[in-house]
Amino acid sequence: MEMEGIVHVRVDDRLIHGQVATRWSTGLKVNRIMVIDDIIANSDHEKAVLRMAAPSGVNTSILTFEKATANIKAGNYKGQRVLLIVKKPEILVRLQEEGLELTQVNVGNLSNRFDSVQIKKSVSITPSEKEAIKTLIDSGIKVTAQMVPDEPETNIVEFMKKAKL
Repeated sequence: MEMEGIVHVRVDDRLIHGQVATRWSTGLKVNRIMVIDDIIANSDHEKAVLRMAAPSGVNTSILTFEKATANIKAGNYKGQRVLLIVKKPEILVRLQEEGLELTQVNVGNLSNRFDSVQIKKSVSITPSEKEAIKTLIDSGIKVTAQMVPDEPETNIVEFMKKAKL
């Protein structure tokens, strides 16, 4: 099922922050930023903090996986320009399992963690994130690694090969 209204899908463990608020939102001319995160969606404080980071005039939807999936399937974003952000690529695999069509995914930022391997200045991936990225790629989705819009749109496989993953 097509994800109507969604113009860009980004993996960024910081979710809404300066680069997303200014460079990506403006560059993509979005009118909504959607975050799919079960924990944050259930925390009024966390939602308020993220909403403060969003640029004025851009709506925010901070939703649980279940609610986001239902809204997308219902066509609630048709006619909008939505930037979809998730913390982990595994969430995008789950969207796919729900029958939603992803065509391109950008991995913008994944912080260095104890079980991760750095593949690019702003991207470190864990074994489970690597598997999720491979699953997306194997199903025909173009997965890029791009921090900001004016950085070259490079296929993440190039960075994974250099890191010997």
